[in-house]
Amino acid sequence: MISLSRLEQQLARFPDRTIGLIGDLFLDRYLHLAAGVYETSLETSLEAFQIDQVRNVPGALGTVMNNLAALGVGCLVPITVLGNDGHGYDLLGALQSIPVDQSHIIQHPGRLTPTYTKPLRLTDSGALEELNRLDIRSREPLGQQAANEVCDRLSQTFDKVDGWIVLDQVNEPEWGVVNHQVRETLVRLHRANPEKLIFVDSRAQIGQFSCGVLKGNQAELTAAAETSGDAMEDAIEALMAKTGQPVFCTQGAEGISVGCPEGRLIRVPGHPVNGPVDIVGAGDSVTAAVVASLTSEATLKEAAEIGCLVASITVQQLGTTGTATPEQVVLRWRECGPA
Repeated sequence: MISLSRLEQQLARFPDRTIGLIGDLFLDRYLHLAAGVYETSLETSLEAFQIDQVRNVPGALGTVMNNLAALGVGCLVPITVLGNDGHGYDLLGALQSIPVDQSHIIQHPGRLTPTYTKPLRLTDSGALEELNRLDIRSREPLGQQAANEVCDRLSQTFDKVDGWIVLDQVNEPEWGVVNHQVRETLVRLHRANPEKLIFVDSRAQIGQFSCGVLKGNQAELTAAAETSGDAMEDAIEALMAKTGQPVFCTQGAEGISVGCPEGRLIRVPGHPVNGPVDIVGAGDSVTAAVVASLTSEATLKEAAEIGCLVASITVQQLGTTGTATPEQVVLRWRECGPA
């Protein structure tokens, strides 16, 4: 496992990093139901949920940014498209607390700001229970004008950051910010500057990328590579053949496997944790940790090890998408590293 001195050396470099991000930025809105308060609607005779707390948190691409900021990364440069609406206003306000350059966040009147509204209530045991989520987003392809502006801004900023994170959150092809035009622009920019890190995380379209370091879970990678069953190694090999670059496969509690173009497969075990866990956002925390590490001259194995340390911390934070600070990462290393 990575030594403590090497870990601290990597973490100390994070504040000097500038990381670009392109993809789908959501608003996660948590509505806390007032405990023990009940009211019936006179109009419908249904219970009218009473809210006593509202939390607005950047989600999707914002979850990655929250994790990068918590790890101490100095500057974040997102390129995305929001609506010119109230949810967009609240989302931009929620970004104020982290080191974000907002100059490349496009507000387009033809789009809805993607929003996940999550009602939460306390159970009798005192735990938070999430009720049915309410989703708002544009259910159509990104318009040509907005797509052109996204690609122009990507071209303008590509060489100005230490590395790029591409997050394709939307399952439907072409409906998100990262469409075929963005993928083609990434290929062109990569050919001009092949040393620049492009780290790609796509829920449903990862097989459509022909450049970049790809990252997904086992199901996503095997589906993209069209391999049968749980043939993880075959999927990693097929995707590496397409991009010529490493592939990261997250495997939950089992850890991370990294395929290297020269043929090696690195297996980094996860860290067992006690008590209940919430895996929402764990993959995004791995993305943040791995990219911050790779742009700070970590090896593939070291980056995966730091990713596992961070994920073991974030999954223990319930009812929210967790983050990890450098101090927490060092503490977790002390708990499990020497053994």
